[in-house]
Amino acid sequence: MKKLLVFILILFAFTSNAQILEPVKWSFSSNIISDKEAELIITAKIDKGWHVYSQFIEEGGPIPTSFTFKSSPDYKLIGKVSESPKAITAMDKTFDMKISYHENQVTFKQKIRLNKPKTSVSGSLEFMVCNDERCLPPTEVEFKIPVEYKGSAVVADKSANVPLVQTQPEVVKPTDTIEPVPGISPPANSDSSISNEKISQPKPVKEKSTSFWGIFIAGFIGGLAAFFMPCIYPMIPLTVSFFTKKAGSRAKGIQSAIIYGLSIIIIYVALGLLITLIFGASALNEAASSATFNLLFFAALVVFAVSFLGAFEITLPSSLVNKMDEKSNKGGFIGLFFMAFTLALVSFSCTGPIIGTLLVDAVSKGSYLGPAIGMFGFSSALAIPFTLFAIFPSWLKEMPKSGGWLNTVKVSLGFLELALAFKFLSNVDLAYHWGVFDRDVFLAIWIIIFAVWGFYLLGKIKLSHDSEISFISLPRLFFAMFVLGFTLYMVPGLWGAPLKAISAWLPPQPTQDFDLYTNSGSSASAQTEGKKYAGLFHAPHGLDAFYDYEEGIAYSKKVNKPVLLDFTGWSCVNCRKMEASVWPDEAVLSQLKNDYVLISLYVDDKTELPENEKYESLFSGKEIKTLGQKWSDLQASKFGTNSQPYYVITDYNKKTLVAPQAFNLDINNYIQFLKSGKAEFDRIN
Repeated sequence: MKKLLVFILILFAFTSNAQILEPVKWSFSSNIISDKEAELIITAKIDKGWHVYSQFIEEGGPIPTSFTFKSSPDYKLIGKVSESPKAITAMDKTFDMKISYHENQVTFKQKIRLNKPKTSVSGSLEFMVCNDERCLPPTEVEFKIPVEYKGSAVVADKSANVPLVQTQPEVVKPTDTIEPVPGISPPANSDSSISNEKISQPKPVKEKSTSFWGIFIAGFIGGLAAFFMPCIYPMIPLTVSFFTKKAGSRAKGIQSAIIYGLSIIIIYVALGLLITLIFGASALNEAASSATFNLLFFAALVVFAVSFLGAFEITLPSSLVNKMDEKSNKGGFIGLFFMAFTLALVSFSCTGPIIGTLLVDAVSKGSYLGPAIGMFGFSSALAIPFTLFAIFPSWLKEMPKSGGWLNTVKVSLGFLELALAFKFLSNVDLAYHWGVFDRDVFLAIWIIIFAVWGFYLLGKIKLSHDSEISFISLPRLFFAMFVLGFTLYMVPGLWGAPLKAISAWLPPQPTQDFDLYTNSGSSASAQTEGKKYAGLFHAPHGLDAFYDYEEGIAYSKKVNKPVLLDFTGWSCVNCRKMEASVWPDEAVLSQLKNDYVLISLYVDDKTELPENEKYESLFSGKEIKTLGQKWSDLQASKFGTNSQPYYVITDYNKKTLVAPQAFNLDINNYIQFLKSGKAEFDRIN
């Protein structure tokens, strides 16, 4: 059972997520000028990369920041609201006018005349916040600011620094109009209005909580794996003995163990927050499709894997460890905290690669809180055993003794991390069309890694740090059988077998060079000749897809069929899951082939656009140079989201027919989604 925990890591899959955004935090206070006058101070702290619009914007532009104060006999407004610092002014091509906005922080002030020494001013403010990629809906915030003359200068509102939480919708409902995107012109007879009539449609799926749970569980499993590492497992009896003997009483020993466990959690969660602060929200969002990030992740995981395989150990400076150890002797809460800190430092050679892998995972998903949540799961799995064994010290007798099997766990994690590393390298290969790590090459690498791992578990291969074993234990034998069985499972994939259990991790099926399965077992439909980008992309399951938005729209008008926009990506794991688990269903595949024109748009593709097709985005203001940027700009500007997979049903006039869908493996839900879209198309055409 103890080694079985490692195998669970194989079943972990990445999940993409939409963001819950909190780009602005408002605080409210008052400043007494005299016994007759005061100043209301309203401050907005704005996250890096975002901006709030000034009050002074002409009509026809974005929503300006505005204030409404409730009238009261206790005070009277003097003049208008001022703002500082001076707003940044720049030409905005979207609105064809100069726009004023604030970054980082802005303070608004309103003078009032006091009719009584103590009162409160109630009101509301409305504002709009944007960044280079999107704008959040205009939001209204209510406030109540106490004003009291006590001879002092400032009276702060009790509600100061309360964060304003804005939620980006997972599914964007049809709006009245669709803004044009440069380089993507509607047909001459297109109608940009969208029907607002209510349509019976499947319930959208929210991904946010699911994604965070996935990150937490991955961290928890990583913590359990770290628990059985040579640097931590042997320390458990010593640590528990320290609590039970030095505390003097069982109750105090339990209290010390709980403080020790909480300290472990605080230390690792702080590490996760530090990673978030270093990278920032925008960098986290771009990581999943960035070639630089993916190459760095690949290199990092290879280093971690080689370390676990015994080539070297990743250690921290001994001076730092000694300092923490000295401070752990102080006693009390501080002593226990530094005792936990010492554990984290001493065990870094074992836990460092696991922590690095978890952080790489969280960062690559673009989740702002992901690193902290991953570290919370990791530290919880480490802290709980220490605490439980201190509460129930008799359980120590049931623990397996330390031995060579601990190094086996460590080496096994090394093989696993080496396999995971090639996933990141594959993402870059697909996005840039290198054509090196096609599906069959990727599978060949994995087959070799897992085969060597299986023979290692059987004792046929030995590494430098391994101890001599006279026999193979039953748990080790069964785990070797599982690894070798998984290896044999992958072998048919070299000839095109779908391998649904791991399809989300593999390059897309059409990248297979030698595919007997598709040629013999699947009826591929005739592909339309001369399609744009047809040489770069290939749809799964013999589907006849388009890879250019305008070309697909024009074809849908020709054949009088609705359009299924498939916003996807090379590095999108959930896209591969949908294509492998939902699309092959007979009812789904029939509708995709017969009832729809499929347009697959890869938002992370790095193919350079021709010079005459490059443009500056009216939505983000950025220069669009690659094919992926073009489709990402289309998705963000028209549908207000940048997560994949994302499915939108439209007609050839670009009307959105039903609420779009995101990742959802419920086949019946997807069937209903396609049926409702077809029914709405038939109704209005």
